[in-house]
Amino acid sequence: VQLVESGGGLVQPGGSLRLSCAASGFTFSSYVMSWYRQAPGKEREFVAVISWIGGSTYYADSVKGRFTISRDNAKNTVYLQMNSLKPEDTAVYYCNATRNTLTYWGQGTQVTVSS
Repeated sequence: VQLVESGGGLVQPGGSLRLSCAASGFTFSSYVMSWYRQAPGKEREFVAVISWIGGSTYYADSVKGRFTISRDNAKNTVYLQMNSLKPEDTAVYYCNATRNTLTYWGQGTQVTVSS
């Protein structure tokens, strides 16, 4: 099982980034996919989740209206479009796949929002 995040980097406040998470080794379309993030010295926190076929999404209040989660089951990939980025969005962003009691994590990708 592998979850490989990409797309992180350094961006100025107000800018945008699109994160991707490529999955392999399991039946991607059967898993709920989520994004989490962890800032230095803080607990890992939930960012967004999307259902198996993408019909339902849910966001943390801190990112609602700025971030959009989506998935392409044909490409086994989940995305996180991040707009209007703020310095407080700086964190390592992790992809998560969950089905019942099974859960997998990626290695994370760093997002830094700074001028």
